[in-house]
Amino acid sequence: MMRKKRNLIYLINFIFLWLLLIYLSFYCNYLNAINNHKRIILQSARSLFHFIVITRNWNARHGGVYVIVNEKTKPNPYLKDPMRDIIVNDKLMLTKINPAYMTRQISEIAQEQNGIKFHITSLNPIRPQNKPTPLETKFLKDFEKGIKEKGTFINNGEDKYFFYMAPLITEESCLKCHEEQGYKVGDIRGGISITVPDNVKISLSSLLIGHVIIGIIGLLIILFSGMKLVIAYEKIRKQALYDNLTEIPNRKYFFDRLYMEYNRCKRYKQPLSIILCDIDDFKSYNDTYGHIQGDKCLKKVARTIKASLRRPGDFCARYGGEEFIVLLPDTSADGAIYLAEKIRYNVEKLRITHKNSPYNVVTLSIGVATKKANMEITAIELIKFADSALYRAKENGKNRIEFCERLDDT
Repeated sequence: MMRKKRNLIYLINFIFLWLLLIYLSFYCNYLNAINNHKRIILQSARSLFHFIVITRNWNARHGGVYVIVNEKTKPNPYLKDPMRDIIVNDKLMLTKINPAYMTRQISEIAQEQNGIKFHITSLNPIRPQNKPTPLETKFLKDFEKGIKEKGTFINNGEDKYFFYMAPLITEESCLKCHEEQGYKVGDIRGGISITVPDNVKISLSSLLIGHVIIGIIGLLIILFSGMKLVIAYEKIRKQALYDNLTEIPNRKYFFDRLYMEYNRCKRYKQPLSIILCDIDDFKSYNDTYGHIQGDKCLKKVARTIKASLRRPGDFCARYGGEEFIVLLPDTSADGAIYLAEKIRYNVEKLRITHKNSPYNVVTLSIGVATKKANMEITAIELIKFADSALYRAKENGKNRIEFCERLDDT
């Protein structure tokens, strides 16, 4: 029972470890999905920034570009350039678009089409609308400390955004507009922030379903394999502790049980009895009817002895050859003799033909010995006394019971 319980605990622990592994796998995959999403959106924002910078550099290297003045594109009041506006005729007027103005217009188009917002800003802006927000101010100060880029996720109610910002480095082509502010080539003159809508929701359902399916399959495999191992273990244990022919406990199992019951009866001051049985003239039976019939006879006798026991604590085993032994904890001499007679009678009642027996049927000779609570004898000595009684039963005509009187008188 203890071994079964221990095996069950091992199986439960293994199942727990498997479920823990599935949970850790799910958790790691979920974190990996989040990190991949963060990496992708960061890379996207970084690419957009570099695209804007390249576009601005193209504009700056051409000294600005002229576009038609219309309702959406008005002359830039903050651009100090005598060639800012060119009147072609009374119907056509051109105005110069510098990199900053171009960035604002690109931002308006991107925000209309994709919800992406660009904002050019500086701690020392020329245009008031380019004044930095508190978060942009913090990032700009970090850029002055040498940080190359910054990004963070922003939750605004139900909307979620990724806010990215990187510095703008002053180049030679930038000095035309910014030299009077004191900037030199290589200085950080500001930055561009990019606000990207984060509409991607990581699906937990598919990830969860996949792990649940794998977990269930693994669990079934563990349970199936575990049960197979338990059955195999029980089979091996049974082979080690049970007699293969009669399917009752063997001699080794008997002695394990004997010492356990002996110590228990001694501790609680209870009597302990042993019944030793031997099939009469069994060699003659084998010679006459053959070993196959002999094996059948042994099986029938073993089953009959086992069936004669009624208490859960009573124990029988094959002691060797045609000998069987019964262990009776907390059983007096009278109780042991009564049970021995019952066993003898039940075997005789089987009416197994044995023509070389004086009784014409298979019979048992039985020796009984009882250790009283106050007796100081060992477990092995108790068996020897039962064996001595069995010898007397054989000598006195067989098919009978003898009790070890020496013990009874002690």
